[in-house]
Amino acid sequence: MRVARLALAVLSALSAPAFAVEIDGKIDPTEWQGAQHVTDFRQVQPLNGQPASQPTEAWILATPEGLAIAFKNGQPADVPRTRQKVQRDFEDQVDRVNLMIDFDGDGRTGYNFTVASTGGVADAVITNENNFNDDWDGNWKHAVSEEGDTWSVEMLIPWYIAPMHNANGDKRRMKIYLDRVVGSTGQRSAWPVASFERPRFLSDFSPIEVQKYSQALLAITPYVSGLYDNVRRDSDFDGGVDIFWKPNGQFQATATINPDFGQVESDDLVVNFSATETFISDKRPFFTENQGIFEYTTPSDFSQLLYTRRIGAPADDGNGAGDITAAVKLNGSFGQTKYGVFAADEADEVGRSFYALRLVRDFSNQNLGFMATQVERPFLDRDATVMGIDHNWRPTPRWNVRTRVFGSKIDQRGETVSDTGATVWADYEMDRGWRQQWIAMHFGNHLDINDAGFLSRNSTNYLHWEVRKRFTELAADSRYASKDWRARVSTNRNDHGEKLNDQFRLSREGRLRNGSYEYAQINVNGPGVDDLLTRGHGSVRRPSNFNANFQYERPRKGRWAHNIEAQLFTGGLAGNDKIGWSVEYEPTFFISDAFSLYAGLYADETPDWLLWSRDNLIGGFRGREWHINAGMNWNIDEKQELRIKLQSLALDAQLRQAYRVDGAGNSIPVNDPIDDFSLSNLGFQIRYRYELAPLSYLYIVYGRGGFDRNEFSDGAGHLFRDSFELRDAEQLLVKFSYRFEL
Repeated sequence: MRVARLALAVLSALSAPAFAVEIDGKIDPTEWQGAQHVTDFRQVQPLNGQPASQPTEAWILATPEGLAIAFKNGQPADVPRTRQKVQRDFEDQVDRVNLMIDFDGDGRTGYNFTVASTGGVADAVITNENNFNDDWDGNWKHAVSEEGDTWSVEMLIPWYIAPMHNANGDKRRMKIYLDRVVGSTGQRSAWPVASFERPRFLSDFSPIEVQKYSQALLAITPYVSGLYDNVRRDSDFDGGVDIFWKPNGQFQATATINPDFGQVESDDLVVNFSATETFISDKRPFFTENQGIFEYTTPSDFSQLLYTRRIGAPADDGNGAGDITAAVKLNGSFGQTKYGVFAADEADEVGRSFYALRLVRDFSNQNLGFMATQVERPFLDRDATVMGIDHNWRPTPRWNVRTRVFGSKIDQRGETVSDTGATVWADYEMDRGWRQQWIAMHFGNHLDINDAGFLSRNSTNYLHWEVRKRFTELAADSRYASKDWRARVSTNRNDHGEKLNDQFRLSREGRLRNGSYEYAQINVNGPGVDDLLTRGHGSVRRPSNFNANFQYERPRKGRWAHNIEAQLFTGGLAGNDKIGWSVEYEPTFFISDAFSLYAGLYADETPDWLLWSRDNLIGGFRGREWHINAGMNWNIDEKQELRIKLQSLALDAQLRQAYRVDGAGNSIPVNDPIDDFSLSNLGFQIRYRYELAPLSYLYIVYGRGGFDRNEFSDGAGHLFRDSFELRDAEQLLVKFSYRFEL
C-alpha cells in the first residue's frame, strides 16, 4: 500500500503543472510542462510574414515567482554567431531575443526585455505604440546556454515589475510579443507578426491568458557618495535613499530622499546657439521607474507635459542646480482606470515644487486620458498649470488615430496668461506595403508648458501628408533585404499668419542582407520667415533652401564596425547660392569580444550661418565645427565594466556681414560691429562599475571638462589643442548603492 501511495504521489507530481522554473538557460521539459508552446515565428525584418529563416521556438509559463519565458534558437554553423560582449541597454547588432509585454493588454504601456546570446541584457519602456525608452532598468532574471547548433534563453519577469489591473477570476489577460534577431544578417522573426516599424505595434501584440498571481515587494536602496574636486580643492560627502513599495498588483509607491545625481553618466557635449532648447533624456533611477503612465507626448519632437530633467535643473536664481530634498510617485489602478501621482520638492527659498496627476481609462479599441501638472516657483513669483486630454483610437486594424488637446495657465507677479494646443496624428495601413499618415498641430502664441514639460516652440500651425511604400520581396541576388520609401509634403505657419516654410521630403530606408543599415533623405524647403532668431525683435525673411543627408551603419564584421554620416545643406540669407556640408565617421575596433576602441571624427562648414547678436542685429558667419568622439569599452566580466569616454568640440565663426532686420523682415546690411568668435569644449570621463547584486552598484568615476570662448577666429588645430588644456572641473566620484528587497 505504501508503494502504491508513493507511486501515485510521484505520478501526480509529474502530471501537475510546473510552478517553479530554474533560470539556468537550460530548457528542462519537466519544468516547462503545461507551458504555452510557440513555434510559428515569422519574418518581420524584412516585414514579409514568411517563415523564420532560422528555427525558433518559445515557451510561456506563469509561475508564482513571475512570468517565465524560454527561447530555443537554432543557428547552424553556416550562420555565424556573434560573440561580442555587450553593456546593459546595448544597441549593438548581435544575436539576441526580445520579450515584450503589455501587462494590461490595453496598448498603453509595454515593457521590453532583451537578452543577447552572450548574456548581456537591455530593457525599455514602450509607449505611444512604438516609442522605446531604455533609461529604465528593471530587476529580472535571465540565463543563456549553448548546445550544438542551438542556443537557449530563459527569463523570469517578476509580477512586481510593473503596476497592472486587478484581474477578474483566477486568470490574467495580457498581450505579448516575442522575437529573435540574427546578428550577422539583421533578420528578425517574431510571434505574432507585428513590427515597431508600423504605426501600430503595442496594439498588435498577441493576447494570452495565464494563471493569476500577485507579488508584494519592499525594496530600499540607500546610497553613499564622496566627491573630491581637484580644481576647487574641496570634497563633499552625501547620502540618501530610494524606496520602492508594491503591496499588491494594483498599487505601487516610489520615493526618494535626498537623491544623488552625481555624474556617473555623462551627457554628450552640446553647443546650442539657437532659440530653442536641447532635449536631454533622464537616466536618474527614481525618475525612470515606472514613468510610462506619465507619458503624454505630441508629434512635435520630444514634446511632453512632464519632462523630469526640469527637476534639479539650474535654480531660478542662476546659482547652481536645484537641490532636490524629496520626491514621491504613486502608480496604480482602480477598476479599468489607471492613475499616477507625482510630487517633487527642491530646497531653500529658490526651490521649486512640482506636481503631476495622470488618469487613463481603457476601452476595447481606444484609450482616454487626462493629465495635469503644476509648478510653484516662489523666487519668480510664478505658478504654472498645464492640463491635457489625450485620446488614442484604433477603429480598425488599419487605422491608428492619436489626438491631444491641452492648455497652459501662467500666473506671474499678478498677471495671468493662458493658451491652448491641439494635435491629431492619423496612420492608415493599406495593402501591399502602402501606408499613409496625416498630422495636424496647433500651438498657440502664449502656450507654455516648459515649467514642467518640454516643447521646442509654440506659435505653430503645421500640416503634413505622407505616403510610404515598403518593398520586401526583393530579388535573391539583391544586396538589400528590404527598402522603405517615404514622400511627405508639409506646411507650417506661426500663429501670426506668417509662413515658416513649406517642405517636400523624400527618404529611403534600406536594410541590407549583411545586417547593415542605410538611410537617405532630402528636404526641399520653400521661402519663409524665422520668427525666433531675433528673440522677439522681428521675423527674418529667408529664401528657399534644401538639405540632404546619408547615413550608413555597418555592424561588426571581423574586428571592425563602421558608422558614416554625410550631409549637404543650404540656408541663411544666401539660400541655395552657397552649399554647406558635414561629414562624420566613427569606426570601432574590437581587440576582443569584450574589449573595443572607437574614434569618431566630425567636421562641418556652414557658409552662411545666421546668429543673433542683440535686439534686431544679426550676423551672417562662416561657421566651422569639429568634434572628436573617442573611447574604450571593456566588459571585464558579467559584473564589471570599464568605460573611457572623450569628447572634444571646437567651433570657429568668421563674420561675413552684419544685418539689421526691418519691420518687413528684410535683412539690411550694416556696419555695426560684431566680433568673430571661437570656442573649445572638453568632456572626459573614466568610469568603473561593479554590480554587487541586481540594481546594486559601486561606481568609481573620474571626470574632467571645461569650456572656453574667444572673441577671435582660430583654426581647428589650435582649438583642439586648447580644449585638451581646459580644466574648469576635475572630479573624482565614488558612489555605493545597495538594494535590499524585503
